[in-house]
Amino acid sequence: MTNRRLSVAGRVALLIRAGLIAGLVLAGLSYPLAALAGMGVKAGTEALENMPEELTEVPPAQSTYVYAGDGKTLLTMFYEEHRKQTSLTNMSPYMTKAIVASEDSRFYEHNGVDAKGVARAFVANQKAGGVSQGASTLTMQYVRMALRDGAKTPKQALEATEQTASRKLREMRLAIEVEQRLTKDQILERYLNAAYFGHRAYGIYAASQVFFSKSPKDLTLTEAALLAGLVKAPSAYDPATKDQRAALQRRNYVVDQMAKIGSITAEQAVTAKKSKIKLKLSHPPNDCVSVARKHNDWGFFCDYFKSWWREQPAFGRSPQEREENLRRGGYRVVTSIDPKIQSYAMEHVLDKEKRSSAFAHGQVIVQPGTGRLLSMAVNRRYSLDQEDNGRHSDWSQDRDIKGNYPNTVNPLLGGGDMAGYQAGSTFKIFTLLAALEEGLPLSTSFYSPDRYYSKYITAPGPATCGVNWCPKNSSKSMTGNQTMWSGFGKSVNTYFVQLEERVGADKAVKMAERLGLRWRTEVDRELATPDHASGWGAFTLGVSDATPVEMANVFATLAAEGMYCEPLPVQSIRLPDGSQAVHAGKLVASPRCHREVSTNVARAATDAARCVTGYGAARGTCGWGTSEMVHATLQRPVAGKSGTTDGNKTAWFSGYTPQLAAAAFVADPDNPEHVVGTGRSTISKYTVAETLRDALKGQPKEKFKPPSDKLVW
Repeated sequence: MTNRRLSVAGRVALLIRAGLIAGLVLAGLSYPLAALAGMGVKAGTEALENMPEELTEVPPAQSTYVYAGDGKTLLTMFYEEHRKQTSLTNMSPYMTKAIVASEDSRFYEHNGVDAKGVARAFVANQKAGGVSQGASTLTMQYVRMALRDGAKTPKQALEATEQTASRKLREMRLAIEVEQRLTKDQILERYLNAAYFGHRAYGIYAASQVFFSKSPKDLTLTEAALLAGLVKAPSAYDPATKDQRAALQRRNYVVDQMAKIGSITAEQAVTAKKSKIKLKLSHPPNDCVSVARKHNDWGFFCDYFKSWWREQPAFGRSPQEREENLRRGGYRVVTSIDPKIQSYAMEHVLDKEKRSSAFAHGQVIVQPGTGRLLSMAVNRRYSLDQEDNGRHSDWSQDRDIKGNYPNTVNPLLGGGDMAGYQAGSTFKIFTLLAALEEGLPLSTSFYSPDRYYSKYITAPGPATCGVNWCPKNSSKSMTGNQTMWSGFGKSVNTYFVQLEERVGADKAVKMAERLGLRWRTEVDRELATPDHASGWGAFTLGVSDATPVEMANVFATLAAEGMYCEPLPVQSIRLPDGSQAVHAGKLVASPRCHREVSTNVARAATDAARCVTGYGAARGTCGWGTSEMVHATLQRPVAGKSGTTDGNKTAWFSGYTPQLAAAAFVADPDNPEHVVGTGRSTISKYTVAETLRDALKGQPKEKFKPPSDKLVW
């Protein structure tokens, strides 16, 4: 047995000899005096020997704060217990004085257990015939909180708070140990950061924010007294109720106690007690559904961030553990969302398609070279409340089934488990890149008839001729010899099927995977397997699903001249101590980039993609382009690709400049068979062009670099 252990146990044993432990237990419980006194000194000391020698303190849960890219605008918070650690120096002196006066006026005189307080409580309770006064010191209360917060099982949590003699003994033993190890100020600081004040506010920082919308250092005398009075019974003394009489009486009691021990003057006390309770309540947001109303459109970005976090091994061994860490870890996260660009994006999305429409119209903007998501905009409100939503667009459904518009929390832009939408001819980019990587030059020419009888065999359907697949062009004017420039610019189906046959459909599928696409439907996963990919001829026409995040990032890779970066929703992640979150020796928030295609292949693909927008190729002849309004609107170097599916069920446009890349779509997420029609076939093009125009206003008109001769002729 160590001297230290004898010292702690011995001190409590002396209290047993004095009969004060019995009084302490009765002071806090309704047990008979003999329940512990009969234990005797020897038995009591032996009981102490079997108790923990030191308090195991687990860092308390803290709220995570998530900000927009400006580092100032709060997006939301994540917490189980709203708490933020704050130092004693950042608390109002009134607060520390009030809590001592209210809970433990002899705090600076005792060693963790107040013998005089025990005796006083014992006498008071004997006279009352029950429990009228407690004797737990601030240190003992802190021990109880630490045991509760450190509990790993329900049984441990119960033991930390149950009304038993052994719990009191343990608290005393550990309180004396804590007083030997920590200064009074350290104990007081930990107490004020752990105490519960009601309204899900744990610790003085959260309480100051919730009740007064201010920092703890700015609390006035009356505000500090009110908060100190809440610790004893947060619900009973809740000042946010209509009847504030109990809260006022408790506050004034604390003020009187402060005057009694000399923390304030009698004059200050008189003035304080005359003042009314004045609250400035705030309701700290929690999770993505609590994003501020004026920034509700950021909810979809928040949802993506949360999904991303759940995938990061830096924060735990499983998605569940990582999310728990998000809610308890006290991180300060600066995300990548740019409030100004998001505002432009929402303006132009809603210009084209109102929230009341069954058709979702959305847009994602990515920063080339980093993968950071600057904007995620869609014509929906991020909300769980679907009471006033419109009727489901699939009329074969029950009339009472609601659609997901205007309110939804479905991840319409990416993240989560939604498959996305058929991306149409935007998928021609994967065939183009695969062909260029195989060494085929941009000048590669095929005669492209109105309908082409492919070698690929496919299931019966509208583009099937017998057992063979025979796709056709959207216009007979496309018939003739085409190159990669003109074939891509005009989106000539029969050209790209032949190019795909030359290079192999499996290579186009693999290119899509290399650039970040994931197959989320059973059909797509099956067709993308090595056994089937080589025969997936329709892949080049975009029959597979993709998300706007994925497609924006594909074209961001071209803008970055072949450097692929994982989509990234953060700029920085800091721990409570201010250090950056690190995993495997790297900052978690750092861009994760690598070269996926060569610089020259990327430049060659961009030269063809310039034909689409009307900007024109640097090294070849385009003919006309499907989206010439994009350059006309943007008036700066721009490339991209449009895409519609059979019957105009979806309509896409992905566009990029050297500085920004975007992907926009229009589709009905509830009913994929709901045709968007020709009237909506161009809105994604205008949305991207107008948003990029506004986002890049005042910035240099950077130019694309042309490819070398190797991939031209």
